[in-house]
Amino acid sequence: MLKLGEKGAIPQKDKETYAIAPHIPCGVVTPQLLRNLADVAEKYNVQAMKITGATRIAMIGFKEEQIDAAWQDLGMQPGAAVGLCVRSIRACPGNTYCKIGKQDALGMGMRLDKAYHGVNLPNKLKMAVSGCHLNCAESWVRDIGLVGKPEGWMLTIGGNVGPIPRIGRELVTGLDDDQAIEAIAKIVAYYEREANKGERLGKMLERVGMEPFEKVVEFTSA
Repeated sequence: MLKLGEKGAIPQKDKETYAIAPHIPCGVVTPQLLRNLADVAEKYNVQAMKITGATRIAMIGFKEEQIDAAWQDLGMQPGAAVGLCVRSIRACPGNTYCKIGKQDALGMGMRLDKAYHGVNLPNKLKMAVSGCHLNCAESWVRDIGLVGKPEGWMLTIGGNVGPIPRIGRELVTGLDDDQAIEAIAKIVAYYEREANKGERLGKMLERVGMEPFEKVVEFTSA
């Protein structure tokens, strides 16, 4: 039997079949991508297709011997749905499409996805980018969140959902796109270097406090 996450395969409740979830950066699809998913789903007679909270499309009901061929037919990479790594980046439409968006959430989300999707860390790490204060991408409850303001990005850290949910804490604000990318790179590097194995960023924040993170990014907005 495949190990959890091996070849992007997730064991299902029946202990006989698997789900796979191709990587769809920031949930942006094309008609051709959807046709491709539908063709593969019909070819292998999958049990269900589910749009996940991380904007992946999970395809449920593959037999173990079908998985390699299904990935080959899809021609796509697995989404980072399990394991100690950076998961799929969430992003709202931002000012690209939304009339109240203040910043380019989709553009920023794509940059973060390209840089971090699947990167191994001490524990899973989730990021979200919201184009305005309405927080449609739920940035406040992600390990690292960006919220678009008229004057630039506000960066939050330490949020998560789960059995003990946490609201993130504002770390720095007024960042342009490049400053936000730089600040996140510094935070991820510090977390990778200093976190205990299995420690979420929010738990680390409780342990060490905000000051170390503030020092890490203190020159970013200068």
